[in-house]
Amino acid sequence: MKRLALAAALMALPLPAQAHKVIAAVFPSGSSIEGEIGFSSGEMAVGEEVIVTAPDGTELGRAVTDADGFFVFTPEQPVEHRFRADLGAGHVAMTTLPAEDVAAILGKPVIETPPPAATSDATTPAAVAGLTAEERDVIAEAVRDEIRPLRREIAAYKEKNDLQTILGGLGYILGLFGLGFYIAARRKMAV
Repeated sequence: MKRLALAAALMALPLPAQAHKVIAAVFPSGSSIEGEIGFSSGEMAVGEEVIVTAPDGTELGRAVTDADGFFVFTPEQPVEHRFRADLGAGHVAMTTLPAEDVAAILGKPVIETPPPAATSDATTPAAVAGLTAEERDVIAEAVRDEIRPLRREIAAYKEKNDLQTILGGLGYILGLFGLGFYIAARRKMAV
């Protein structure tokens, strides 16, 4: 009878919640900004609208995620770009690309600060590498395609092996040992 009660008590223990975090990232990609939105479980945000705003809240444009959770946005102003997507159920993806990075994409100075006294085409990434903007875009697309699976694997690995999961597992183990010692002590007192 005691064993049946113990088995029932163990089966009634709560299981760990399968929570996931929102992952959002943006990065320069040739003459555009590419972004990725998904969950740490590896599930990607498909068909979600991404609203792009300036620091003052002015809307700069919108984009929609594709089947892989990626989106592409072409900037027009060298200001900080803030990306936001409401994924529902309280999940909101938010990330930012600094004005300096956007200005580098456009080959223009940042609007908030005065332009440097002397600029030359030799400071742009295309001139330094000796590539045209079209060649740079082709290379960026190829690198992006190779990196996508790696980002997903890293995010899934982080989610599965984070400190909270490890501590939670140790807590369950210690709890089971405590329960075992309690039952052993009760048996010893009954004898």
